[in-house]
Amino acid sequence: MMARHAVQGVSGGRDARRAPAPRLALAAAMMTVLVAALTPASAWAAPAAGAVAPAPAFDLPGDAGRISLDAYKGKLVYVDFWASWCGPCRKSFPWMNSLQQRYGAHGLQVVAINVDAKRDDAAAFLAKVPAGFTVAYDPAGATARAYGIKGMPSSALVGRDGKLLWLHAGFNESDQAMLDAQIKAALQLQ
Repeated sequence: MMARHAVQGVSGGRDARRAPAPRLALAAAMMTVLVAALTPASAWAAPAAGAVAPAPAFDLPGDAGRISLDAYKGKLVYVDFWASWCGPCRKSFPWMNSLQQRYGAHGLQVVAINVDAKRDDAAAFLAKVPAGFTVAYDPAGATARAYGIKGMPSSALVGRDGKLLWLHAGFNESDQAMLDAQIKAALQLQ
């Protein structure tokens, strides 16, 4: 009788068979939050409609001199933020090499900004995973902070007019087709 009373107390005096409903609702709500957090679309961020802002400018050292976003006005710029310790970055570099090869003649420029504190760490990475695109170095991470980057790799697409079109956090093979489609659309290729 005591056990039944405890169950009745939990369910508000209703039939004990209905007591799991609040727990099921809580579990469903938790599952919804988890699914939303793990959905690839949650990795995307775009400026609010009508609030497209200029992309944060940068002027950074590169292997062949200074790398400035302003130098690429008139081009679509895929800005990638990476670090030598980043596992997914190793997978994104071959894909970015392919992007530069396929769309460079159509006006795309890939710029990868390294945030390692030591340039030697970046050089060791690049010796194993070569870049067929522009690489800049920002050991202080100021550019990543200006873009609101929270993890590696992350990317931004900057329109031909210098406006920030979107940000994307992370990289995995399932992202490639979606990112590629977004880039082709921005280049107005069909």
